[in-house]
Amino acid sequence: MPVYVYETVREDGQPGEQFEVVQSMKDEPLSTHPETGEPVRRVIQSPMVGGRHSTTSEKAKLSDSNLERMGFTKYVKGDKGYEKAAGDGPDRIARE
Repeated sequence: MPVYVYETVREDGQPGEQFEVVQSMKDEPLSTHPETGEPVRRVIQSPMVGGRHSTTSEKAKLSDSNLERMGFTKYVKGDKGYEKAAGDGPDRIARE
């Protein structure tokens, strides 16, 4: 379940104390602080994506030979447009 950040809303409308709550995405947002009863609002934040990755394995997955094997065409930006680096597409995609 996601962790949401809330902040208390002061009487002058300025943000107050921030706190985190674990909630289901289906749950309605809180309108009051669970302990004090003060009005609160949810703080918009960028998502935190967890997971394990390896730059070595990512490079292998995105290698020209692997992309071609999987049926993709890779283009690299050049002086006169995009030139094919791997795959079955046209050799060049010209700029317009």
